[in-house]
Order: sequence, then structure tokens, then C-alpha cells
Amino acid sequence: MARHKEFEVNEVLDKAIQLFWMQGYEKTSMQELVDFMGIHRRSIYDTFGDKHALFIKALQRYEAIQNKKLRLLVEKQEPVKELIRQFLESSIEKEGEPQGCFIVNSGVELGLLDPEVSSLVEDSYSKTEKLLYNLIFISQQTGEIEAHLDPEALSHFFMNVWLGLRTMVKTATDKGKLSGIIHTSLSILG
Repeated sequence: MARHKEFEVNEVLDKAIQLFWMQGYEKTSMQELVDFMGIHRRSIYDTFGDKHALFIKALQRYEAIQNKKLRLLVEKQEPVKELIRQFLESSIEKEGEPQGCFIVNSGVELGLLDPEVSSLVEDSYSKTEKLLYNLIFISQQTGEIEAHLDPEALSHFFMNVWLGLRTMVKTATDKGKLSGIIHTSLSILG
């Protein structure tokens, strides 16, 4: 007879996200996952698979949550420059979360070593870049951003700024410096 799960899958997966985000894949042991997630080792294996499978599921969930947040931001009826400012500031104004970005951290730690992680990270970056491209392109059609600017180059540029901020925030103690980077980056839009 199958045993009834005594936990909500997404709740324990969110705990795995937090631990992997804080420590990285390599430095996180199965015992730490058991303790932090608050479920039995057997339940982890039965529900998620091995440590790598759990890590992939955690990355996928994190990416889906982040993608939804970005889509909601873009759907706001605000000027595009303000939306891009909020997008960039989301990297430095985090409460209750580890610094940086779980996707970026995972790409840096495992991108060259793990093709599955590399593919997930690249797909996440591509979705974000496409979202930026569409936002910029539409704003050019409405005249909010000058039409002569290359929307693809701008989407690459703002993606690079966003990734840089998500990396710098892990060690930067001067939030004014990060805000200055955002201000300077936005000046490209006029």
C-alpha cells in the first residue's frame, strides 16, 4: 500500500531552492536537504529523485516563479523606462531571499560542467531577453523610445546589466554604486 505524502511538494521544493541558492549544488549535502526540507530522505528520493534531479526541479520552479514575476512587471501600464528600472532594481531590493540569483549562481557554478543546467540557464536567459526585446520594440512603436535604437542590441545590453547586478549584489556593500549603474544604464534610452 502506497504511503500518503505528509507534505506539500511545492513547499518543500521552495525550501530546497533556498538551500541550493545559499550554498550552491556542490556544497549542499543530502543530509542538509533532509534537515532543511523537513522530510525524510526516502521521501526526497521517491518524490524528486536523486540530488541532481531535485536540483533541476528546484531550478525549474525558481525559473517559472521569476518568469511570472517578470511578466507581471511588464504587464503594468507604466512607461517602459520605469519598467526597466524596476526590472533592474529587482536585483538589488530583495527581502527574505538570498542575495543574487539562483539561476545566475547555478550557471556560474555548473554551466560548463552540467549540460542540463546549462540548457536551463540559457533558456531562462533567452526568455528574459525576449521579454526585454518585446518591451523595447513595442515602446519604439509608440514613440516612447527612439526608433533608431536597435531593440535587439538594447535587450542584450539590459540583460547583461541585469546579470551583472545579480552577480555584484552578492559582494557589493555600496547600494549607491548599484543604483548608479542602473541610472547610467537607463540613460541609454534617452
